[in-house]
Amino acid sequence: MSALPVLLVAAALLLVTAGAGTAQAVGYRYWSFWDRDGGRWTYATEGPSTARPADGDVQGMRFAVSEDSRNAARPRGTADFAAICGSTPARGGQKRVALVLDFGTEADAPAGETPPAARTACARVPSGATTAEALAAVAKPLRYDTNALLCAIAGYPAKGCGEQVSGTVPGKGPDAGAESPGAGTGSSRKKDGGPSVGLFAGGAVVVVLAGAAVWQARRRRNA
Repeated sequence: MSALPVLLVAAALLLVTAGAGTAQAVGYRYWSFWDRDGGRWTYATEGPSTARPADGDVQGMRFAVSEDSRNAARPRGTADFAAICGSTPARGGQKRVALVLDFGTEADAPAGETPPAARTACARVPSGATTAEALAAVAKPLRYDTNALLCAIAGYPAKGCGEQVSGTVPGKGPDAGAESPGAGTGSSRKKDGGPSVGLFAGGAVVVVLAGAAVWQARRRRNA
């Protein structure tokens, strides 16, 4: 086989390898934390152990397998303060926080566990309380790991905490599944952005094809 076909075969193999690499994804199974901003959910900038919502705020938790915060699964269902806390009167020195608790889907559940039905709750807590304290008032038992990462709400899941899940991440998209859990927000941390495998492979293909063009041009001059 001459040099040019060899180079072209190498380029094709690089493209196939790049496709195979991007077919698999790595996600994490964890509770993500959200703030209700007007009519939409926004990923919380801090964790429930430090966030201090105001009276009238709506916050959500969603259990899912996710790759990063941009595509993390948002809470589903009712997210209106009046609908959740309308029957809970205000009290001096206290605040009302509407909580949307979405336990996710069976596809995201750990092996052998079934997610409870999603529900809402109105937590009336002292005015200086954190979101974690609001959760503790309406959704016990809570479970944390040694790094204070929230692992379970209302006892779900029974075990595990932010474990890595290899394979295709289910439900990628605006209403579905992450980033690596850790200290960044208390629910998850940002992953460092970087070039994808496809970008590296594409660059390699360009180099290979450029080399083939140079070889072909030299061959013609020497013919």
